[in-house]
Amino acid sequence: MAKFVLAGRADCPYYAKAELLADYLQKNLPDFRIHKITQHPDVWELYYGVTSSMTTELMKTAAQENLGAHIEKELEKEALKGLINPLQVWITSASALACYNLIPILTSGEVFGPHMEISINLFDNKQAEEKLTSLVKEAQDLASPFLQSVSACTQAEEAFRQAHVIIFLDDHVDKEVYSLEDCIRSKATLCHLYGSLIEKNAHDSVRIIVGGKTFVNLKTSLLMRYAPNFAHNIIAVALGVEGKAKAALARKLKTTPSRIKDVIIWGNISGNNYVDLRKAKVYRYESAVWGPPHYSRPVLSLIFDSDWVNREFVESLKKFTATGRQFGGILAAHSIATTLKYWYHGSPPGEIVSLGVLSEGQFGIPEGIVFSMPVKFENGTWVVLTDLEDIEISEQIMTRMTSDLIQEKLVALGELINFQPYQSETDLAKEDEKTTLPTTNDNREHCKVSDGHT
Repeated sequence: MAKFVLAGRADCPYYAKAELLADYLQKNLPDFRIHKITQHPDVWELYYGVTSSMTTELMKTAAQENLGAHIEKELEKEALKGLINPLQVWITSASALACYNLIPILTSGEVFGPHMEISINLFDNKQAEEKLTSLVKEAQDLASPFLQSVSACTQAEEAFRQAHVIIFLDDHVDKEVYSLEDCIRSKATLCHLYGSLIEKNAHDSVRIIVGGKTFVNLKTSLLMRYAPNFAHNIIAVALGVEGKAKAALARKLKTTPSRIKDVIIWGNISGNNYVDLRKAKVYRYESAVWGPPHYSRPVLSLIFDSDWVNREFVESLKKFTATGRQFGGILAAHSIATTLKYWYHGSPPGEIVSLGVLSEGQFGIPEGIVFSMPVKFENGTWVVLTDLEDIEISEQIMTRMTSDLIQEKLVALGELINFQPYQSETDLAKEDEKTTLPTTNDNREHCKVSDGHT
């Protein structure tokens, strides 16, 4: 039983307000009792001698200070919570090279913030157990103040237990795959297993990020299908392709890749995609025209070799997405970590980021497929930048990008027997849109017979 005494002057509006609240609480809470002491103003002054000379403005100021102190305390509590209850981070196919490069970044404090401790859980098949054990020891040797624990898991039923973050790397090929269709269907089987485990074991607020160099869009789409309760929190990493494009442009312009912004990757991250330079800018470019740090110049206005833009640049990116051979562990790890950092803390203000998300019909993209498009991260989520001007995509280009994605999904679900990669007689050679650059790939390179990583 909670008993409270409420005392005040009979003509005091603050007492009246407190009295109304007390009556409401006593009526609705069975163990709440109130005893009121109401005094005439003269009696109150005589017996209690308590008056307030505080003005309304002063009261408001005090209230704002109280609110500020309260918010600060709440932030401190959240920070302490991170130390007591670490963020559970799960990494699949953890014996892959990308994981080796990813762990030091995740444990640096840069991705999740300086007040958040993490526990890393390395998940892989039984054959990789020895590698996982070695990786656990190396991670412990880092002695990172942000790493509370690191462990290995090879039992599927235990995967993603209370996971707050799940990172999907390229999966292994455990048996011979004789055709592209078999390779695609194997992704459905694996994602069905992973999806059911996510639904069963993951935390309610889990964030799921799909990286790698093979069937990235397809795997993201399948995970959304088989883990429907978390579909809104599953994304595909496109920053690897974006980084490769920026590096190629930087070499041509004799500048550094970090100074190039707003390159947009459209479509299939590991297949038919479109590198859009119409919004691309370069900052602090050394030329006759200089400006303050925020001054930028359009990339296309600085590259006078149109043949390079439309041929060599396109071919280098086509080769990159077609084989993935240059998509090493460092680039994969950095792309995943940067995307996670943006997801938690927001992307740089005003900057365009490429991300694979489920289409809702934006930009004329068919609904229901995972498609890389321009976004920004803010407030713990992402927003598709549908208000960008002059980025219309022609029907021919859209068809080329969406055809393979739709077919992959149909083959994976058993609704289509044979996959027919999109073919164009002209290959967009006569397209006027020379500021948008196509790259193509049917993922066959990743479906060869293998007993290791794809």
